[in-house]
Amino acid sequence: MKTYEYEITSYPAESFKELVYFCSETGVCALEHVPSNQIEKMRDLLNERGSHGWELVQASFGKDGIMAFWKRMI
Repeated sequence: MKTYEYEITSYPAESFKELVYFCSETGVCALEHVPSNQIEKMRDLLNERGSHGWELVQASFGKDGIMAFWKRMI
């Protein structure tokens, strides 16, 4: 049987000044016309965590930042 451990990390909006996402006053958020250099910043984060065995399960975008849910096999 495979077993996993999980981790939840958060990244404040200030950490992603280069990653453009828009949140309305009601809290509905969407990615808008993301330039390639900003996609690279997110790719680097995923690759850094992936190099330690973590797999991104989900990312939630909010007006205050991003919350990421990770898992890895133990």
